[in-house]
Amino acid sequence: MAMDPKSKTVATLVGVVLTMGALAWASVPFYNWFCRVTGFGGVTQVAEAGSDTVLDRKVTIRFDATVDSRMPWEFKPVVRTMEMNIGEDGLAFFEAYNPTDHPVAGQAAYNVTPYEAGGYFNKIQCFCFTEQVLMPGERVQMPVNFFVDPAIVDDRDAKYVHQITLSYTFYQIDLPEEVQASWDAGKTETTSVN
Repeated sequence: MAMDPKSKTVATLVGVVLTMGALAWASVPFYNWFCRVTGFGGVTQVAEAGSDTVLDRKVTIRFDATVDSRMPWEFKPVVRTMEMNIGEDGLAFFEAYNPTDHPVAGQAAYNVTPYEAGGYFNKIQCFCFTEQVLMPGERVQMPVNFFVDPAIVDDRDAKYVHQITLSYTFYQIDLPEEVQASWDAGKTETTSVN
């Protein structure tokens, strides 16, 4: 039994819409995977340990910190720039402060510029790997341990990079349930004591 032209057109259009929806849904995880693998878009790499090779060539690392407009924290690098040899382990700290009267959870997003350096910028340890919770008035220093892969000097485009900027932006996220429950219980106890 053949479909009439109207039904065929509707079926084709539904198929196109479903295909486009599936591609849109898959594009974000695929893009994230692609950026992690290639360093495209300034996405850094993750390493288990530092480099075995340290070159006699310097690179300046600049640190940048911002917060999303809805995030109430104050957030800044402790040191704005660091000069180091390519392959050398670096340790930098960022300071976060919660000036509110309630706990706030955050997650950091990051990138590296110029983008060509993303595939060679390796983080060994970073506060950005996990969510962070700051209690009211709490101020913390959060470390990031990193190195620039010596292979950068062999890359056709990246070998001319002499300054790399590591940027973080903190976004507010939902408090973990156990933190929220503990906070609510503490407020209830304080209220009942008064």
